[in-house]
Amino acid sequence: MTRPVRPSRLAPGARVAVVAPSGPVPEERLQAGLDILRGWDLDPVVGPHVLDRHGDFDYLAGTDADRAADLQSAWCDPSVDAVLCARGGYGVQRMTDLLDWEAMRAAGPKVFVGFSDITALHEAFATRLGLVTLHGPMAAGIDFIKNARAQEHLRATLFAPETVRTIASGGRTLAPGRARGVTLGGCLCLLAAELGTPHARPSARGGLLCLEDVGEETYRLDRCLTQLLRSGWFDGVRGVLLGSWRECGPQEKVRALLADRLGGLGVPVVEEFGFGHCDGALTMPFGVAAELDADARTLTLDEPALR
Repeated sequence: MTRPVRPSRLAPGARVAVVAPSGPVPEERLQAGLDILRGWDLDPVVGPHVLDRHGDFDYLAGTDADRAADLQSAWCDPSVDAVLCARGGYGVQRMTDLLDWEAMRAAGPKVFVGFSDITALHEAFATRLGLVTLHGPMAAGIDFIKNARAQEHLRATLFAPETVRTIASGGRTLAPGRARGVTLGGCLCLLAAELGTPHARPSARGGLLCLEDVGEETYRLDRCLTQLLRSGWFDGVRGVLLGSWRECGPQEKVRALLADRLGGLGVPVVEEFGFGHCDGALTMPFGVAAELDADARTLTLDEPALR
């Protein structure tokens, strides 16, 4: 397998583009996020359609074509050093096939940040561009603009990635041991929904799989995990890191389900790594070789996420 490409870290004055590939963006939250980025001495520019609303489907930030055009234009703009998603929601899967991946590959590597529905783009950037990406807070996310820990961990990852090479879990070890692999993953229901699509990887083989979700009843989590198990997608996975499961049912019930569905994999599994839909969400690099120590409950990256 080809080693994923690490984009360059950001420096003061870097231009970052904010795009909305998924759901509609509240203007006041966008402005608050832009103020934070300016406070980091970044130069944020906003895609032309970020504040659009789809005429028929109010859960989309504008048309599929316009959302795709904003992302591709930002990625292919040589003056832009990073592309940050404004928020998640739903909509990425409708626009991913409209992107010109050859043109985006020719534009070279850049920093890409987002999570939740953006999981589908993390998969596409991995399979189409072979790129390290950041599963982290989004520019107009309430969990970003209101939380200092989320802000500072993303800022450190962007500007001084060598300072955040170890991420510690505050939770339990569900299955002990150590494992080495390449980080990947995201939102569980999106990974299940991506099965069989043109931009999804065939399996998590060789990976340290990061999983989280929000607002899914426990039986729906069961269905997604079972679908991934039955399809063989978990075959060859090296270890599993669990993030947040907000509004997914009682914690003990969710923990029991995760232990039931993942315990048979025979790999280390650790919960509560602090990424995903939670207060103070940490930024998780995807595409980086790392070691999971389930007994110490730590993930240690072999090298910084960004060059």
